[in-house]
Order: sequence, then C-alpha cells, then structure tokens
Amino acid sequence: MHMPPRRYEIIVRGRLSRRREAALGGVTLEASCGHTVLRVEVVDGSQLYGLLEQLRDLGLELISVNAVIRDGNAG
Repeated sequence: MHMPPRRYEIIVRGRLSRRREAALGGVTLEASCGHTVLRVEVVDGSQLYGLLEQLRDLGLELISVNAVIRDGNAG
C-alpha cells in the first residue's frame, strides 16, 4: 500500500539563504524573526531523518519539527 507524502514544518534558528533552499532540494523556506520555517513533503521516515541530518551537518540549531495535519476534505 502506497502512502501519500506527509508535510512537515521544520523550524531552525537563524535565517537561511535561498542558496540553502536550492541545496536542500524540495524544501521551501520562510524567514521570520530570528528563525526560518522549512516546509517539505517526505515519503517516509528515512527521508525526514536524512533532511534532519543535513540540517545538523550545516550546523543549524533545530527548534521544532511538526507534522502538518491535512484536512480530509482538501483536494
């Protein structure tokens, strides 16, 4: 059974450049006051952990990782 991708919002301390957005592939960034929100869809846990490892390797401080709950009626 194929599971649909899950959406996550990952918040890191500091502001990331658009260059980092391209390097992380498939991630969109939204800068806010003192932190950056990364929005991403992942197909499984290993993809999520891989992204978290990339963030760690870049020396970024992780604030939170949140699954985005979709409305069951949304297309």
